[in-house]
Amino acid sequence: MTTGAQFADKTALVTGAGSGIGEAVAVALAARGARVVIADLNLAAAQRVAAAIGATGGVAAAVAADVADVASVEAMVRFATETYGGLDVAVNNAGIGGAQAPTGEYPPDSWEAVLRVNLSGVFYCMRHEIPALLARGGGAIVNMASILGSVGFAGSAAYVAAKHGVLGLTQTAAIEYATQGIRVNSIGPGFITTPLLAANLDAAAQRAIGALHPMQRMGTPAEVAALACFLASDEASFITGSYHLVDGGYTAQ
Repeated sequence: MTTGAQFADKTALVTGAGSGIGEAVAVALAARGARVVIADLNLAAAQRVAAAIGATGGVAAAVAADVADVASVEAMVRFATETYGGLDVAVNNAGIGGAQAPTGEYPPDSWEAVLRVNLSGVFYCMRHEIPALLARGGGAIVNMASILGSVGFAGSAAYVAAKHGVLGLTQTAAIEYATQGIRVNSIGPGFITTPLLAANLDAAAQRAIGALHPMQRMGTPAEVAALACFLASDEASFITGSYHLVDGGYTAQ
């Protein structure tokens, strides 16, 4: 890891950081000088990422957190502020996929589970992150939405609804705190190669998903992480309330 100064003396919190996109974001922030709180439902996974960052010269601490539980979220943010003295950046990345079924057949239990994690979870995080950011005089929030925050996708009613909701939350909070030093933006990744996806889809299925994008491939977690770091940085100082795609042209079709 080559430690930079872009986020020197700043503390960043990343949810769902035990693997995939969240891990890549945490690693990238640490490489740019941030002290990173690795939050994940799976504490062992979070500890693995924190240890890997520490082994390469970065600074990170792991914490178990269930974003669907407001008390757990409150404890997570408190851990971040108590461990490193405050909070400057939050990347709300944790999410689940849910069932695949037409809307008229969609299982209510999956609907509720997806909305709890992917929408209420983002709200709970922002609800407790914003006061912590205000205490530092401002900061940046990046919410991980999806290409499905702006388009539909058959069989994914709950996921699509939740991600559309994340865009609305992002815009609303951005307006509310624009003069208080807090910027809030969202990212819309296309289909991204992650360990979970690789474990559940064979090579042919992965090629088929990649072909849905004009670039004829899926994205990488590192490509999403680069955008997250930019939006969280001072280089994006006049960017707030917006939705940024990293989708290989998927939504341009």
